[in-house]
Amino acid sequence: MEPFFSIIIVCFQAGEELEKTVRSVLMQTESEFEILVKDGGSTDGSPDQLPTDPRIRLFREKDSGIYDAMNQAAGRVRGRYVLFLNCGDYLYDREVLAGVRKAAEGVLSDSGKPVIFYGNTYERKTQSLVMSNPKLDAFGCYRNIPCHQSCFYPAELINPELLRKRGRERTYEPHYRVRADYEHFLWCFFQAGAETVYLPFTVCSYEGGGFSETRENRAAAKKEHRAVTALYMTKGERARYRAALILTLAPLRTYLARSRWFSGVYQGIKRIVYSRK
Repeated sequence: MEPFFSIIIVCFQAGEELEKTVRSVLMQTESEFEILVKDGGSTDGSPDQLPTDPRIRLFREKDSGIYDAMNQAAGRVRGRYVLFLNCGDYLYDREVLAGVRKAAEGVLSDSGKPVIFYGNTYERKTQSLVMSNPKLDAFGCYRNIPCHQSCFYPAELINPELLRKRGRERTYEPHYRVRADYEHFLWCFFQAGAETVYLPFTVCSYEGGGFSETRENRAAAKKEHRAVTALYMTKGERARYRAALILTLAPLRTYLARSRWFSGVYQGIKRIVYSRK
């Protein structure tokens, strides 16, 4: 019987964080899942220290980077819903998968469209709860999509074999260095017609300070954001969205969200605003 969830963890020289991330999945009350651990050739022995469990599938294969590794793993999923969980990130509590499954089974019975489920994220670096936008629209996609570690995708939007039926060759486009997951989400939303369903609970405990958040990669992220949004939004739409961000002091809000001292207050205000939606 196929598992309901495929949890993908890509790693390279992950040390003890790999086992911690895997155990956060194994402790779930929901048991119908597989864990795909894709290792890029670690020599620190971390993949060999994994717990013994038949639901863990480890494979080692060289890759050219994180998105290439994620593409390799995407081609091996057997579950109905897929989550990419990075090393150092954990499922927030034991009931996460059970909560997602309950929501998914309720929606799948009366919807013919692919559905992406997403929830909130706890960021350990700033010790704050990051609430996702409960109503995603085009402006929401331009501004900020949910953290990918808190997004559950139907396999038809992840598995390359299934994607080819929709005219897409791979899950993540390798020429994007830091925004390939963003481009894929926008493709799902605008091209594949995916619906998005907000889950009012915390999905992931996110380490923070990751690959896309270094100073160098932030600059690349801005450039790639412009390129990606140009694929899915008109020039006029992008101009309106940029103006809206300027008028709502987006740079200041970004600073507050990343600050260990102010992020809690900022996220609290955001939760109040979103709750009124």
